[in-house]
Amino acid sequence: MRSHSYGDIMSGSRKRKIPEVPAEPGLVVEDPASGFCGALVRLEHGNAVLEDRSGKHRVFPLGPAAFLLDGKPVTLVPARTPKPAAPQRTQSASGSVHVDGLRARVARDSRIWVEGKHDAELVERIWGHDLRVEGVVVEPLDGVDVLSDAIAEFGTGPGRRLGVLVDHLVPGSKESRIVEGITDPHVMITGHPYVDIWEAVKPDVLGIEAWPRIPKGVEWKRGVCDALGWGETYEGWQRVLAAVGSFRDVETPLIGAVERLIDFVTEPAD
Repeated sequence: MRSHSYGDIMSGSRKRKIPEVPAEPGLVVEDPASGFCGALVRLEHGNAVLEDRSGKHRVFPLGPAAFLLDGKPVTLVPARTPKPAAPQRTQSASGSVHVDGLRARVARDSRIWVEGKHDAELVERIWGHDLRVEGVVVEPLDGVDVLSDAIAEFGTGPGRRLGVLVDHLVPGSKESRIVEGITDPHVMITGHPYVDIWEAVKPDVLGIEAWPRIPKGVEWKRGVCDALGWGETYEGWQRVLAAVGSFRDVETPLIGAVERLIDFVTEPAD
């Protein structure tokens, strides 16, 4: 949950009411936390989807004074009378503009690393088109225990950046302690709070009410498959991956984490 301070707007004896603005498609607003500015595409599941000038989509949670309009905080509310839908452009699975007749760009020196094979396959399922447009290769690490040594072996630099996606990046976790030791300015590490990339897939997409709680000491994927009757782990993963068709099928923290990494490794070298 984010909170933004706007002086005496939200506190003090003289409170100024934050204006409510109908969330009309095309309305240009800014997320003050990240500085991302874009046109509103739609509202979905308590979030606003914004599109910037390059066609990239970002998802931000709604809330009081969550956005800036002409530099001033506003609260977006559903429009009472939706405007007729504009002609739809073809979208990739990530929500970006699909480039027809794409020839993949020659791979950059920069890379995105993920923890394992399943992470790589899910990222490819959703962001594969974007990655080919940008010439970004995604590689599995087989865990983050070797992260520091792997970075040293890779050899980073201004035009050779690394983006790393980490599972279960929460305070006090093993993963967070490993990440705290990485200080290379040419490395960006983002993550999501889920025990495994499977858990970043929305339960309703898979026809379940929630992901089962697995006791400590039980391998998480094995426990999930046993609890849900999904058979072997590889069969469970086939079920999970097949259910994902676009960014709408995964949780917001994963979307933000991956898109920040793509932005980082595709920034022009200093």
